[in-house]
Amino acid sequence: MQSPTNTAAAPRQSALLSLVGNTPLLRVSEPLTPPGRGFWAKLEGFNPGGIKDRPGLHMVERARARGDLRPGGRIIESTSGTLGLGLALAGMVYGHPVTLVTDPGLEPSMTRLLGVYGAEVDIVADPHPTGGWQQARRDRVTQLLGAHPGSWCPDQYNNPDNVAAYTPLALELASETGHIDVLVCSVGTGGHSAGVGRVLRQLYPDIRIVGVDTIGSTIFGQPARPRLMRGLGSSIYPRNVAYEHFSEVHWVAPAEAVWTCRQLAASHYATGGWSVGAVALVAGWLARTLPADTRIAAIFPDGPQRYLGTVYDDEYCARNGLLDGPPPVEPDLIGRPDEKEVTRWTRCTDVVDPLTLDNRSVPGEAR
Repeated sequence: MQSPTNTAAAPRQSALLSLVGNTPLLRVSEPLTPPGRGFWAKLEGFNPGGIKDRPGLHMVERARARGDLRPGGRIIESTSGTLGLGLALAGMVYGHPVTLVTDPGLEPSMTRLLGVYGAEVDIVADPHPTGGWQQARRDRVTQLLGAHPGSWCPDQYNNPDNVAAYTPLALELASETGHIDVLVCSVGTGGHSAGVGRVLRQLYPDIRIVGVDTIGSTIFGQPARPRLMRGLGSSIYPRNVAYEHFSEVHWVAPAEAVWTCRQLAASHYATGGWSVGAVALVAGWLARTLPADTRIAAIFPDGPQRYLGTVYDDEYCARNGLLDGPPPVEPDLIGRPDEKEVTRWTRCTDVVDPLTLDNRSVPGEAR
């Protein structure tokens, strides 16, 4: 992680920067795979706030270097939680007030945590008619930018610095594994899958990159629906998503992610939230079905702490129908991403940008 760019940065700030990166790598096997098979999991939850500490710091540092963010200027951004932690850390390191726009779905514990880290939390009241909570948050960010002269928005969905921030993560993976045949990533803003994938494709030209999304997300051409899972998926079309890099995409349902999270916790003492469960489900299937010597790496974006009231809460899970048993052994397969609306674990090897579909309407497309 880069050092502060001004000489006034104190040792405390350098110490904060040193906390980010060089996260552990864990071999995951039984019960998600048979004995002797498995995949490597990069545990990004060991960063102070999770994987998005990396882009939070990098986007702010680059904006300061360009002069887009002036000393003391306010940082204003939409977040479902994890990037908010990274921006709160960046505001602390570089001396900027931070306003984070979120929605009522954010866990109360995360709202409180962002507040004690010094961020101001602004909660929108109603979803956008077509873009859902995500578009409502972005509209509120626009209002706040107008109300705070000199403020700056990272625009994580479209900011190339969000992608570039993950170069160190890719290099860590390459150094730790020696070789990677398949990379499995969740997709939300598209930042870490694009950033890590770009570097690894240069190192390993034949690598397969598998994207993991949630049902109800528009990113890969499915209709926008209310989504229980946070941290992956979208109701808009982030321009950071590198569609051309993906060999296939999997959509995972909340109950399937919950089961996998709990299996990880009970067997490996390492687990996380919705994205971790979804990624581990897919990586485990790949480890079971590909040749035994295939080297698979998966990125676990966070840890379990913020999900104690959801993924790991029996009452919450029962209320939302998330304890119905293990997922199917195999995903469904569809020929193209807009073939039908998926409601359970499903894969597709025809990965395209929904905005470039030639005269093919995407059912339920959010505009």
